Amino acid sequence: MEQASERPVASLLSVNVGMPKNVPWQGRTVYTGVWKQPVNGPAMVRRLNVDGDGQGDTNGHGGEQRAVLVYQIQSYRHWEEHFGRDDFTYGQFGENLTVDGMPDDEVCIGDRYRIGEAEFEVTQPRVTCYRVGIRMGEPELPALLVAHHRPGFYMRVIREGHVQAGDQIVKTRTGPGALSVADTDALLYLPGRDQAKLRAATQIPALSPGWQQSFHELLHDGAAEETPAWPGFRELRVTNVVPESTTVSSIHLSSADGTPLPAAQAGQYLTLRIPGDPAPVRSYSLSSTPGDGYRISVKREPHGMASGYLTTKLAPGSLIDVAAPRGEFVLDEGTDPVLLISAGIGVTPVLAMLHALATRQSDREIWWIHGARGPQEHPLAAEAHALLATLPNTHEHVFYSTKDGRLTKNKLTALSLPSGATAYICGPESFMADMTEALKTLGIDQTRIRTELFGALDSINPGVTNHPSKAPHQPPGPPGTGPLVTFARSGISTRFTQGNLLDLADACDVPTRWSCRTGVCHTCVTPLLSGEVTYSPAPLEAPAEGQALICCAHPSTDVVLDM
Repeated sequence: MEQASERPVASLLSVNVGMPKNVPWQGRTVYTGVWKQPVNGPAMVRRLNVDGDGQGDTNGHGGEQRAVLVYQIQSYRHWEEHFGRDDFTYGQFGENLTVDGMPDDEVCIGDRYRIGEAEFEVTQPRVTCYRVGIRMGEPELPALLVAHHRPGFYMRVIREGHVQAGDQIVKTRTGPGALSVADTDALLYLPGRDQAKLRAATQIPALSPGWQQSFHELLHDGAAEETPAWPGFRELRVTNVVPESTTVSSIHLSSADGTPLPAAQAGQYLTLRIPGDPAPVRSYSLSSTPGDGYRISVKREPHGMASGYLTTKLAPGSLIDVAAPRGEFVLDEGTDPVLLISAGIGVTPVLAMLHALATRQSDREIWWIHGARGPQEHPLAAEAHALLATLPNTHEHVFYSTKDGRLTKNKLTALSLPSGATAYICGPESFMADMTEALKTLGIDQTRIRTELFGALDSINPGVTNHPSKAPHQPPGPPGTGPLVTFARSGISTRFTQGNLLDLADACDVPTRWSCRTGVCHTCVTPLLSGEVTYSPAPLEAPAEGQALICCAHPSTDVVLDM
């Protein structure tokens, strides 16, 4: 970092603060601190905030790396012209400091500035967020801030002190790398990334940890899942149906034309479309590594239309629609100890991992830990035991609740598991939560604990409060007349009405994940198992093949979404 010649480069027009409040939005309540008002006189800037200010969502805003948000009057003028408005007041964009100067394409990450008694360091661009659109009454604004290269930026506080309108802004140091705020924002949110700039960004110490992590992911393994082996659904032929217990049957599948099926990774799942109107769609883990075909093992659930059909109606020679193997719950290529932990039918993906380890004749330390009700409800037990016997370094622990009591956190922590292991957990949601907590207690890092959930994923709806959780249901109002939309994890199929796919999911109380709602942040990216979508507005960066950004996607055909 270079010392800058200390001369004024800008001036402070206004200091703006505001405490979070509840705001009505689309039938929900959003807790947000985006409403800011100018301060009269000096304001004390502290390490985490400006006195009198607060954030509603501290996951995306606030904290040491995002203590102060800056926006420049030049961008105010730009947006006044763009929207044809003249009603803006200081703090309109949710910023703490409104400044004259300091444009986003000139200010760089790591630059330091003295304002009044305080000194600051630039850490990252503004996070794209739907709430600035609420504040402005311009829902598309989060995308426009990125597209027009005018996001604004956060600073951390190097030295606390008072600031006030009229203070000169003096640059005290120049950050390394000369990576501007606008360029940093574009690296994360826009296509055509410069790999050299990505690498340079990861070497800037002042860049906030969250952005550092995102850039490392873009450099090394990307943000998107691999392209599916085939688009949509294709017919596969049932070659065998094998009872594994009183309630579980394994279904062996091959291609309808006899050609080899594409390889799948141990731990991935298949999605099957069952005959019906509308056709139920369900996902099942592969329970072995693919050889000449695929194998899934299905538990017949009481009143389960899909599982009942698969375990009692299918016979060798039957054809069924299947989407390509998917999923990121896959066995790594490491050499560290591996913990395969399951309960009930959750055994299937970890059994596929055990098959893969046996095929490689792995010398990894392998812990096989399974919970079941009893021997009669323990499908594939002999198969797992035989595979473990072929490997040199294994530990097998099976807990029958009718005999030993169920597998609990205390029983898991009593096994003296290696703290440097990577864990794969599959079973009921409460079981996975308990096992995860136990492993963290043992000192296993959260990043090395991986779980598989076949129900709906947890929602990410930043700032939304007092929204009761409901079981997914058909949307209110008259039935739609558009393409059929199936939310596979939630078991809902309904005709499209209007808005976008995220709006429809919200109307059905299907758990959703989003942040910007304008096609920028990719939080809402969802596997598109079949069908085609169009976009309005067009996302700034298209998702990978086989994915959809549901916040701006509209179905052009019947679609199946993995949500």
